[in-house]
Amino acid sequence: MAGLGLGAWGSGLLTRRFSERFRRSALKFYALTELIIGISAVLVPYELEAGRRLLDHSGLSSSWEYYLISAIWVALTLVPWCAFMGATIPVAMEAIRNGYSGSSNRSFSYLYAANVLGATLGAFVPLLLIELYGFRGTLRVGAVLNGLLAISALMVARKWPAADPVPRAEEPSVRAYQPENAKRRRLMVLLFLGGLTSMGAEVVWIRQFTPYLGTMVYAFAFILGTYLISTFAGSWIYRRWSRSHQRENATLWIVLGLVVLLPVITADPSLRMWQDVPGLGVIMGVLRVGIGIVPFCMLLGFVTPILVDRWSGGDPDKAGRAYAVNVIGCILGPLLSGFLLLPFINERWVLFAFALPWLVVGFNAGWWTGWSAAEGSGTWRLRAAYAVAGSAILLVLLTKSYESRFPQRAILRDNTATSLAIGEGRKKQLLVNGRGMTGLTPITKMMAHVPLAFLSHPPQSALVVCFGMGTTFRSMLSWNIQTTVVELVPSVPRLFWYFESDADQLLRSPLAHVEIDDGRRYLERTSQQYDVITIDPPPPVWSAGSSLLYSKEFYSTIKQRLKPGGILQQWLPRGDAQVQTAVARALVESFANVRAFHSIKGWGLHFLASDAPFPARSADDLVRQMPPTAVSDMMEWGPYAEPQQQFSTMLATEVSLDQLLAASPQTTAMQDDRPVNEYFLLRMMKNGAFATLGGYP
Repeated sequence: MAGLGLGAWGSGLLTRRFSERFRRSALKFYALTELIIGISAVLVPYELEAGRRLLDHSGLSSSWEYYLISAIWVALTLVPWCAFMGATIPVAMEAIRNGYSGSSNRSFSYLYAANVLGATLGAFVPLLLIELYGFRGTLRVGAVLNGLLAISALMVARKWPAADPVPRAEEPSVRAYQPENAKRRRLMVLLFLGGLTSMGAEVVWIRQFTPYLGTMVYAFAFILGTYLISTFAGSWIYRRWSRSHQRENATLWIVLGLVVLLPVITADPSLRMWQDVPGLGVIMGVLRVGIGIVPFCMLLGFVTPILVDRWSGGDPDKAGRAYAVNVIGCILGPLLSGFLLLPFINERWVLFAFALPWLVVGFNAGWWTGWSAAEGSGTWRLRAAYAVAGSAILLVLLTKSYESRFPQRAILRDNTATSLAIGEGRKKQLLVNGRGMTGLTPITKMMAHVPLAFLSHPPQSALVVCFGMGTTFRSMLSWNIQTTVVELVPSVPRLFWYFESDADQLLRSPLAHVEIDDGRRYLERTSQQYDVITIDPPPPVWSAGSSLLYSKEFYSTIKQRLKPGGILQQWLPRGDAQVQTAVARALVESFANVRAFHSIKGWGLHFLASDAPFPARSADDLVRQMPPTAVSDMMEWGPYAEPQQQFSTMLATEVSLDQLLAASPQTTAMQDDRPVNEYFLLRMMKNGAFATLGGYP
């Protein structure tokens, strides 16, 4: 976003300072920008890889230092390229102004609508290409498309009208757009608020609708795509409306403030919408999103080009500045929402905070938008102000957040997510953004005890990636060894007390170490080595970003963090044949010895991987490796009465690696570039499993 803003501002400035040169070659400069954007698709991966190697050799031990340097490198990599993306609209406006002066005053809205429509396709089409060709292959497709854009612009430039066309009559409705300079500056404030509200609200939408849509990349793309296509619809309506209208009604701004609050209704769990009917869960989630955000996005798509056209009058320099101000709001909105508001107040009140400025604008629209007077008398506006403000507050007070479904609960919010502990006794569960992460199950205990019992030497240290309810972490500590756990969501370990009565005592133990960090990033920057590393990626298996904890590149890092003879335990929840094969192949290609077992509950796979041979041990041998405290911990929830039976049952479920690899022989190993588990839509449709989207795979 920073690159887009800088590019829009900078290119607008250049069109003013070098107007004569741009008049003759605006389309050629446009072609150059598209060509450079295409080059970025090829070069950016190499730049990011260079930054990663730099960090690997930096010796940074602090996560803050690591992320600060990462952020600086990402900014240095992306901002220059994205600046060329931001430059395209002002440059295209200059070409339109010099080619068709009579229609240039609303050129921003025309280009804005076209750009948003393209962005909508860009939110979906790459997801299919990634499934087929991976990230780098998809980037190459993008590079080719940018090259074709550049060629097309050069071809159009040859037939573009002369640099000094015959002046045409200016559209009367556009002339009426121009308020006084002092009032026009207020339009910039509204443009800033538009960016602030849209991007800030989108962070809230992710938390509100994740319980209904899930954590798939397709769910996030759907929210983004809905936002974009609705914005396009609003801008298209504006284009038609502006042909015959000179000014908007003051109530438009009041309505904009109210529709910001629609998601508090559609995300309310009291609104059942047949979500419990088999096969309708995701469809109802889609309806919740559509009804909740489409009206706001359409209105924003309507008013944004109004403001830019009114401010710029077709001037690329002014339009670039206006767009840059809007982008600044887009940058600050997620920061305000995620870091300053959501950690302290629930999603409904955050949306109210974003709606409030628009309600204020609506009741003094004439002062804000440049018209001489707002509609209606002052008394009417004052009464309406009280009525609408009261309605907005009532709306927030009368609706409920997702956690209201659970009478027994503890809730914590942070800048990453909303964490919820629910239930009683053995039915306790952990939910993050409304999605179940784990329950109290012996499976998570076996993630610790099985690899530790298979070690050929007494363990001294272990690492757990993903805290969850803390069960695996607690089981590791029962071996009286140094245990480190890495958790991405800061509030999750703070709920440990809800699930275990001895949580505070365990956290105070000198053997226990809790790191709030991304698990993979932690392993890449630490120099510590462990006897056992156990990985329990967040369920479900198709969760966005989870492939980074199954890939060959990740296993390469893990090998460097295992002591000689150390063991990796990799948990894989339910997955289709392609996912199981991709993970198994990644492990087989990374480690000399790999074994796989079904869980004692009959679902999911425990993979054990090591470069050293596994000792041939029976169930009795494994139990003899365990200290009494570990045996007691393992048997706490059964399901068997004797520890030997617990182990023997699991050993009997060992799965042949050849069988896993043969299940989908054409599937390659899981890699960062080919996240098989996250991108599955085409193969799901091919296999006729589209109706099971809610529970796939």
